[in-house]
Amino acid sequence: MNHVQPSAVHRQPFDIEQGLAAVRGFLPCVTPKAWVQAAVRDLEVLLLDHANCERKAAATALSLLSRYERVPGLPERMSRLAREELRHYEQVLAILATRRVALRPVSASRYAGGLRDLIRSPEPGRLVDLLLCGALVEARSCERFAALLPVLPADLARFYQTLLASEARHFEDYLLLAQALGSADEVAARLPIFMQREAELITTPDPQFRFHSGLPQRSA
Repeated sequence: MNHVQPSAVHRQPFDIEQGLAAVRGFLPCVTPKAWVQAAVRDLEVLLLDHANCERKAAATALSLLSRYERVPGLPERMSRLAREELRHYEQVLAILATRRVALRPVSASRYAGGLRDLIRSPEPGRLVDLLLCGALVEARSCERFAALLPVLPADLARFYQTLLASEARHFEDYLLLAQALGSADEVAARLPIFMQREAELITTPDPQFRFHSGLPQRSA
């Protein structure tokens, strides 16, 4: 992988088709069709957990900003990312209100925890792993938004269409930072470990449906 200094990356007009191609080329597997079908059957939980995901994504970015403020390029990217994630959170809340869905807690999926279990404790390896996890989470979110577009009601499809570019940019932000801060050998060694676990979490049976859940278990 090529190393790019984050502070030297200039924001260019974003090409969503190229962004989606990059996301799909990065991920280890595609979302199972059974998950898409489950999402259509349970739009309420999809939206409630989507709101959770946006809120947690903003919190993650702010946590990275607080802990690693002196890392070149990281504050600018994480600050922008947190603002965008909070805006998405507000938009999902508005959709829930329009659909008369009361905001209520839903338990977290196994996905993020399953990835974070692999993160090393010592620095600077910990930061590299956190960024690689961030890239995977954002890429999967973008891929799932795209997978849902053909099957969602028109109003939700329009909303999810507007999220594709930002999620693909967030994936790019995390990946560029990981490539810049870790050595090429380190990133090449660590990324397949997270890729393998991510594929397992997405394609193996999962007892609950969530935005990042795995293969839905069939009722007995």
